[in-house]
Amino acid sequence: MQIQVRCGCGEAACPEWAVVEVQGVLQPQPCFSGRIQGLHIGRLCSTSSAPTSKGGYTFTVGYHELAGSKVTLKKPLLVLRKKKNDNGDTGELGQGGPAAAAEVELEVIGIIRHKILFKDRPKALISKPVPKEKKALPAAATPSTVPPAS
Repeated sequence: MQIQVRCGCGEAACPEWAVVEVQGVLQPQPCFSGRIQGLHIGRLCSTSSAPTSKGGYTFTVGYHELAGSKVTLKKPLLVLRKKKNDNGDTGELGQGGPAAAAEVELEVIGIIRHKILFKDRPKALISKPVPKEKKALPAAATPSTVPPAS
């Protein structure tokens, strides 16, 4: 089976995409099960002034912060969208033969040349509450210095 790949934007104009790789599992809360498309996972920020450089990145998910870096892939990946084109043939007497199958074409919608790798354990953003200081009582009010009542 031959599948044609078509890029209508030209090689230089294809949108750049990136892969975010984390070590572990991101699990949504049970109330989101089955509806994760478009779900806000976290915030990805570049720590350098120019995001195109090999600077660092931070990824904040809930109360966890991950530190990562940008890595160039050995081989670029394509992001494809599948399209079915009906060619109008009815096949062998309309019986749904091989010619009746829709022609499949893949459209390039992006190129992935880099990944942002988070390989270390996350840092917790929640800190322990500061313990309250006990106020010292003045020396005159302590029970040992108060004279007994008669």
